[in-house]
Order: sequence, then C-alpha cells, then structure tokens
Amino acid sequence: GRKEYCQEEWEIILILDEKLSNGVQCAKVIQPTKSLNTGRKEKGDPLNIAIDKMTKKTRDLRRQLRKAVMDHISDSFLETNVPLLVLIEAAKSGNEKEVKEYAQVFREHANKLVEVANLACSISNNEEGVKLVRMAATQIDSLCPQVINAALTLAARPQSKVAQDNMDVFKDQWEKQVRVLTEAVDDITSVDDFLSVSENHILEDVNKCVIALQEGDVDTLDRTAGAIRGRAARVIHIINAEMENYETGVYTEKVLEATKLLSETVMPRFAEQVEVAIEALSANVPQPFEENEFIDASRLVYDGVRDIRKAVLMIRTPEELEDDSDFEQEDYDVRSRTSVQTEDDQLIAGQSARAIMAQLPQEEKAKIAEQVEIFHQEKSKLDAEVAKWDDSGNDIIVLAKQMCMIMMEMTDFTRGKGPLKNTSDVINAAKKIAEAGSRMDKLARAVADQCPDSACKQDLLAYLQRIALYCHQLNICSKVKAEVQNLGGELIVSGLDSATSLIQAAKNLMNAVVLTVKASYVASTKYQKVYGTAAVNSPVVSWKMKAPEKKPLVKREKPEEYQTRVRRGSQKKHISPVQALSEFKAMDSF
Repeated sequence: GRKEYCQEEWEIILILDEKLSNGVQCAKVIQPTKSLNTGRKEKGDPLNIAIDKMTKKTRDLRRQLRKAVMDHISDSFLETNVPLLVLIEAAKSGNEKEVKEYAQVFREHANKLVEVANLACSISNNEEGVKLVRMAATQIDSLCPQVINAALTLAARPQSKVAQDNMDVFKDQWEKQVRVLTEAVDDITSVDDFLSVSENHILEDVNKCVIALQEGDVDTLDRTAGAIRGRAARVIHIINAEMENYETGVYTEKVLEATKLLSETVMPRFAEQVEVAIEALSANVPQPFEENEFIDASRLVYDGVRDIRKAVLMIRTPEELEDDSDFEQEDYDVRSRTSVQTEDDQLIAGQSARAIMAQLPQEEKAKIAEQVEIFHQEKSKLDAEVAKWDDSGNDIIVLAKQMCMIMMEMTDFTRGKGPLKNTSDVINAAKKIAEAGSRMDKLARAVADQCPDSACKQDLLAYLQRIALYCHQLNICSKVKAEVQNLGGELIVSGLDSATSLIQAAKNLMNAVVLTVKASYVASTKYQKVYGTAAVNSPVVSWKMKAPEKKPLVKREKPEEYQTRVRRGSQKKHISPVQALSEFKAMDSF
C-alpha cells in the first residue's frame, strides 16, 4: 500500500533531503582538497567511499520523493470536477443542509489541490514553472469560498435565474482555474515519474476490479472502473501534449501510435465489458457473462499504459533510465533470476554482463548501433511477411514470431538493454531459437515433402539448410561478453567483435526465416494442382489472411485450437496467391 504523509512529515522529509544534499556538496569540496594534499586520488579512500554512498542515498531519496509526490498528484488531479458537480446538484435541489455538507467536501478537495501543488513545487528546479503553479494555487485558494457562496445562494433561491447564472459563471471560472493549475503542475513534474505511478495505480485498480467482479460488488466495480478510465484518459492527454514538444519522427510516431491504440481500441472495449458486467450483476436474477473477457479487457488497459511508457523511454539515456530504475529492473530481473549463473556472469564486482555492455566506449557503441540498424531493416521484412497471415493453425508463423522476438532481445543485450541480463541468458536464448528452428524445419519439410513442384521444393529445402546453419552460428556467437582489462588502475571495457558477430548471425537467421516463410506459402499453393481445391492449404499448416484491423483487439481462441497442427481453411473462395500477396498491405510490426 501507499504511505500517506501529513504536511508536517513532508516538511521534515524535505528538510532532511536538503541537509543530505548540502552534506554531499561539502564532501565534494573537501575531497579535491584532500586529493591535492596527497598528490593522488585514492579509489579506496574512506572519504571517497562515503561520498559515493551518500550520493547514491541522496539520489535514491530524491527518486522516492518524486514518486511519492507524483502519487499524490495522480490521485488529487484525477477527477477534479466531481466535488463541484455534486455541490451544484445539491444547490439546484434547494437542499441547504446537503449543500453545507458538500461544501465541506469541496473545500477539502480545493485544499488538497493547493497542498499537492505546493509539494510539487518543493521538489522542482523549474523556477518559472514553480511561479506559475504558486500563482494558480493562490487563485484556487481565493476562488473556493466564492464558489461555495454561489452554491449557498442558489440553494436559497433555486428558481432564481440570476442565482443560476451566477453559479454557472463561478463553475466555468473554477474549471478554468483547475485546468490552469493542472497544466502548470504537469509542466514541473517528470513525465517518466507520472507514467511509472500511473502504471502502478492502474495495475492496482485492475486487480480491484477483478476482485469486485468475482465478489459481485457492483459499486466497487463501477467506481474502480471509473478511476481506470480517468487515469488512462489523463495518460493519453499528457503524453499527446508532451509529444508536441518534439519534432515529428519515428519516436513521436511510435508513442502516438501507442496512445491511439489505448484511446481508440482498448478503452472502448474496456468500457463495453464494464457495462456488460454491471448489467449482469445488477439484474434481479444474476445473468451469466464471460468473466474472462472482462479480465482480458482490463489487462489490456494496463498493457496499453505500459506500452506507452516503454515507447516514451525509448530515447532516454542510461543515466536517465537509472533514475527510473524500477522500469528496467522490476520488469526484467524477475525473469533473469531463473538464469544459471556462470563465471562469465560476474565480470566486475557483481555487475551483470548487460550492465558491462552498457559501459562500452562510444566508438564501439556507434558501430554496434550501425549493425543493429541493419538488423532492424531485416526484421521489418519479417514483420511485413508474418503480418499478412493469421497464425491460428499456422505454426510456421507462430515460430517465426517467437524467433524474431528472441533475436530482438539478443541484439538489445549488445547495447546493454533488454531482458537478457547475463551471458547465460543469451546462451539460453540461442538454445530456444535453435529449438524453434528445429520445429520450423520439421514443419516446412513436411510441406516440402508433399509439394508437387520440384523447383519450389528445392528452394524451400535450401532455405531450411540456411536456418540450420545460422542457428548453429548463433549458438556459437551467444557466448558474447565484454572483455575487461585493468590498465593503470582503470578498467577498460571492450566487446565490439563478439557483439557484432552476434548481431550479424541474428540478421542472417532473420533473412533465412523470411525466405522460408515465403517459400512455405508458395509451396503450399501448389496443392491446388493436385487436390483441385480453391484454397491455399496443406495438411500441415493453414494459410489464411489476417482479419482487418477493425476486428476486436483480442479474439478468444478455444483452448484446443492452440494445439492444432492439421487444419483446413475455407473452401469457398478462390484466392490467387500472387494477387493476394500483391494486393495485401502488411500491417505494422507486431
């Protein structure tokens, strides 16, 4: 659970942070003076060690402070108009007693907005932004009693046109000032922190929704689902506004693509499932409904926010990601704990091989980046090829996707990123690719064996030989690691050769997989000559064009269909393979 701090506790924490920061600055002044006196810098000197520890503790404290403040911002600025709307409804009914009760709620809400805004100012270095926040908070503080007075006046004379117009004026003014304050607070807070906190909140709310659904608690379900919709809408609004600060390019396109998916596809589906669930639970006689559909729709909201966060963090430097350490470590370390530790894993003082790869010299990083770019070009070809096909009943497409994802993780490792933490993880990933390659070989050979066209058959078998060769090559290159040398007390990290070899092997394998998928499809079309069918099918796999994008985001498959190996497609419509491939526009990469 999240800890709630009172104002006094916040002041104490901020004072401690300031004192700790001052201590670090003093130590940094003393340290070079001491180094001058001794004539050299001792790496194991107790003062240097103490400075490093204090600096790390200060950074950790500031990160926790930012997250704690953002936690309050996320909650307080979620549904800013609700207390006002409730107050106005009570005033319109002429119930002065209710108005006084809701006025107290409204006053507490306004005070909370001001308090949280001031907290945001206390951890921000943006002087101009802080001034705007404090001005907006002052306006909110002075406007609050005027709104309450307008509500009391309307409650006393609910039929008065003047009182109604007066209430409308103050309502508009309040909403305008809250928007100004919200935007000002957003400007002085970190988007990365906001996304991290929002992601955590949505995960908590998704779990609450599922529990409420299972317990039949309609009120909690409705309220929590509303919070999820509000948080998702705020994420979309803030990130779209943030992208306006960047020039249009690949980065902004990826981020906006993720926000568009969340707003136009995921959230409508979630809202629909919430409505179905509430109607079913609210009926006099409980109606049956698909619980798994609701759970899937809820989970997709969380996944959508997480995908936005991943897209936003794409251009962050390692130093910036270190401040957002929960993203990389929480996400990936869980999977890395299952890895078998080897001597290669402990390269420097317990640092992982992935961390060492991130410390390569800039020249080597640039060369690795060039190789990765070439790899991505090859990957886009595979993306385009597999995106055409529905993978249900087609294990060749499923295996191609799996191999592509694993190869992406391996190339990310060479840049000090991704889920593969140690050399042993890369070796295990190579083994998985080899296993997938063997399964693809078996399937494609079955297609080739039944292909009546000898030329197509020979092409397919030749591509399968390439897959076997490059899988073996990838296994050899998977021992990739950084070489560490100690020269004059300085640690020199180098790993260009092994990294580029791994990337090139992955690129070659990717190309072989693309050619195999194409050749398997062409070989399958030859069955028409033998069986006289109009469809493109084989006894091994089924080649069906993927459904249009406007279909539901997630289609529930029957469990037995996941294991299907032999499946026939529709016999109704003749599809010319060449025409289908030329007319079908592949979707974006999966």
